[in-house]
Amino acid sequence: MQLSDSFYKNRKLENLVENQTSYTLNNAAMHVFETHQKAERVLLKFDKPVLASMLRGKKIMHLRDHNSFDFLPGESLILPADELMCIDFPEAQGTNPTRCLAMAIAEDKIKRVVTLMNENLTKDDGSEWSLMDYNFHFTNDVGIYQILQRLLFLFTENHPSKDFFVDNMLQELIVRILQTNNRKIYTDKTFKLSPDNRLSFIIDYIREHIHEPISVEQLSQKACMSESNFYRVFKNELGVSPVDFINTERIKLAVSLLQDPDRKIKNIYLDCGFESRSYFNRVFKRIKNTSPGAFQAKMASL
Repeated sequence: MQLSDSFYKNRKLENLVENQTSYTLNNAAMHVFETHQKAERVLLKFDKPVLASMLRGKKIMHLRDHNSFDFLPGESLILPADELMCIDFPEAQGTNPTRCLAMAIAEDKIKRVVTLMNENLTKDDGSEWSLMDYNFHFTNDVGIYQILQRLLFLFTENHPSKDFFVDNMLQELIVRILQTNNRKIYTDKTFKLSPDNRLSFIIDYIREHIHEPISVEQLSQKACMSESNFYRVFKNELGVSPVDFINTERIKLAVSLLQDPDRKIKNIYLDCGFESRSYFNRVFKRIKNTSPGAFQAKMASL
């Protein structure tokens, strides 16, 4: 889900490896990063809660003791203040830089919106809204994507009322993110898997070989377990079955690839490790509530 190149064309590159452009307003600061060379273990931290959203390319994120994960275009991540990010840029090039947006939001602003929601938008189960679920990794829906586009325009616009405009857009963004909590890419158990966990190696293997056929039998052998015991341990520890986790990883990649209108679906399903287009269509529709073709067409129309 790429933002318009017109935003970047007039920016002066000050560093060959990475270029950062920042805009600061009353309740938020917008930072746009361009990375022009492959790099590993780049450290980044903000003193306020931050929404990071991928625009182009790929990052590999390492957060505290959590298992590393790919961060792809069309995805966002909510992090608390002072959270240290360790980032790899495996695909960055001078002619095709990796681009990421990071928006630091004042915690008081978030609290005010949460209070407003509790006064006016009660949950179906009667529970109260709370602060953002930090370390929340999700796929942008169309509403969030359009708000991010609008915010990017507003931060860069020379308008005397832009603080007011941005403040209103931030309120809608926070509401939508809080209501998106049930569309996490990974369950909490999966996201919090530490590197020394006995299944960490298996998760890394799945992500590194997602383009290839992967069977539960194959994974159980690598974990030195019987197939039935491996299935039970995987589901108990991660909250999903091995097949569901593999399919989620594959659809996560498909969502990123489908944002390119020139990519053919007949090639995308193979690039994501699916052997059957009909099975790919079925899994994609179950997870995303739309077909791959309709999703690609919608993204192209934005």
